[in-house]
Amino acid sequence: MRRTLLAFALVLAIQPLAAAAQDDIDKVNGSVHVEAGQQVGDASTVNGSVHVEDGASVHKASTVNGAVELGDKAQASEIGTVNGAVSLGEGARVSGKVEAVNGSIRLDKGAEIGGRASNVNGAITLDAAHVAGGLGTVSGDITVGASSHVEGGILVDKPGGWFHFNAQRPPHVVIGPHAVVQGTLEFRREVVLEVSDSAQIGPVKGATPVTFHGDAP
Repeated sequence: MRRTLLAFALVLAIQPLAAAAQDDIDKVNGSVHVEAGQQVGDASTVNGSVHVEDGASVHKASTVNGAVELGDKAQASEIGTVNGAVSLGEGARVSGKVEAVNGSIRLDKGAEIGGRASNVNGAITLDAAHVAGGLGTVSGDITVGASSHVEGGILVDKPGGWFHFNAQRPPHVVIGPHAVVQGTLEFRREVVLEVSDSAQIGPVKGATPVTFHGDAP
């Protein structure tokens, strides 16, 4: 009897681990779709995109040669892409960092990133969104759109190593109306920095802000 109970307890202990493993989605040469409202572990692929539908949640979403898309109010702990864009729908949330190489990052209204949002090449665009860990790029344009909020500042790093593309073109950084950027805005290469007269920003290193009026420069 004791052996039977012990075996049964062991099965119960193993089942959650097996279920957790089954919750991960891993593909090669194909896209991953997480259905609306579904909860899974890691969702990853190579040569394909990761689509997390409205209200769904994943742990980490990652791909090589593909995009990662979070629908409205979808959630993830972390996102990473190589050669692909990242987009967050309205009210979507990533609790950790978002990293892209050769890909844009876009946040729709009410979207939030709890960590840092960074890429090497590609636009970073916030539309009334919130990033708590700062923004970083090397060769991409940055638009902190109207009523957006960035904590942790902005860093535009100088090109180096393999990442020397677009080095001749200065990135364009726009801080929109009523946007707030807390922390230092540091530019280690030439940029065009335009700041709304109703925006609030921290100290600026390496660039001279140009003030604009209205909705856009």
